[in-house]
Amino acid sequence: MGRTAKRQMSLVGFMQAANTSVYAGSWRHPATEHGFLTANYYEKLGRTLEDGCFDLMFFDDRLAMPGIYAGSVAEAVRLGARPVKLDLSIVLGVVAGATRSIGLGATYSTTYYSPFHVARTFATLDHLSGGRAAWNVVTSVNDGEAQNYGVEHHLDHDARYDRADEFLEATTGLWDSWEDDALVLDRAAGVFADPAKVHELNHDGEWFRVRGPLTVPRSPQGRPVLLQAGSSGRGRDFAARWAELIFTGDPDIDVARSHYKDQKERIAERGRDPAQVKMLPMAYTVIGESRAHAEERERLFLDELVDPQASLALLSELMNHDFSGLALDAPVTDELIASVSGIRGLVQNLRQHIGDTVTLADLAGHRATLLQGPRFVGTGAEVADQMQEWFEGDACDGFVVAATHVPGAYEDVVRLVVPELQRRGVFRDRYTGTTLRDHLGLERPAASGG
Repeated sequence: MGRTAKRQMSLVGFMQAANTSVYAGSWRHPATEHGFLTANYYEKLGRTLEDGCFDLMFFDDRLAMPGIYAGSVAEAVRLGARPVKLDLSIVLGVVAGATRSIGLGATYSTTYYSPFHVARTFATLDHLSGGRAAWNVVTSVNDGEAQNYGVEHHLDHDARYDRADEFLEATTGLWDSWEDDALVLDRAAGVFADPAKVHELNHDGEWFRVRGPLTVPRSPQGRPVLLQAGSSGRGRDFAARWAELIFTGDPDIDVARSHYKDQKERIAERGRDPAQVKMLPMAYTVIGESRAHAEERERLFLDELVDPQASLALLSELMNHDFSGLALDAPVTDELIASVSGIRGLVQNLRQHIGDTVTLADLAGHRATLLQGPRFVGTGAEVADQMQEWFEGDACDGFVVAATHVPGAYEDVVRLVVPELQRRGVFRDRYTGTTLRDHLGLERPAASGG
């Protein structure tokens, strides 16, 4: 009985409906399954993570192939640098039918979608999954995505967040446009729902006009869980206002502790309960039957599977800047940092790993290999030790687990790490609720009403 009272770690699987995981070399690993165009592939991933009692699996997304590098998608296609991205609403529908408990999240952009579309998609998923939906809120980052949606250039940083704030106001308003008890279903009286409990939104803002109501009644969770990953000052403020799960990329425990403290303080300043917002860094796990075996596997991932040109294609996509004219061994100068929006934080992050001198190859590898967050290497018990140190050391509330190869990386965690965490009483050994909010210990929000 005492175990249930102890603070519990959250575990999330970081997924791609794509040819590769977030680790760009995963498709080349001999144990990776190439079933990414089949329903069974995603069903198997969902069942694997559910066997490990993971809170949630959520899918990253981009709305364009990486095509900034040399002005072409050719290198991304040739090298498998994430040229495939499937429609996530359909993928999650497939996984929902194959699982019973695990949360189901998808990335949808506030830059190119509309509030009504997003509100309806996730409310529908929440109903059909029995209350397991989550939305990873992103502001799209590059011109390739803009051009796929009929716009020449993407919005600047602050405008994207201005739009995102209003987008969330409209979307949450739509989710609340039906009161919980609006459905009557009185056959004899012929009354389907109470019109006094279904409200037009009539949102009229700078970016959006949305009449409403939503065509989907209020869903089991009230509102799907909101994820967000902004790390800039504006991004942290946005997360403090809206996020219920914050996805971070802190490279070591000291940086994570600082971020954790800062973000929780911002949440409290917003008048929200910091305990109702989970902060989860992305982490790679490299697990072996022995420490030596795990380190041997780590060398393969770091040194052999990611082509440098694939790394540059992905870096160009992320930074919305064509790096094709620079040599791989070129140092990242102050002039380059000043000329590329958003690159400064990545350079600072990487310097904490390798020192002050950072080359373009180092920076590109940061996005494509295993340097984005902590990397836990060792036996199942040793990896559990490292995760527990972060969790109990005021650095996080759990982890978003990224895969070096699929499905083996997740199978290793479920088989070798999860039982260790369960034995220590820091992770559940069964699901005790039915919704994602139950798994995360989050309250069901009340409807704002009319």
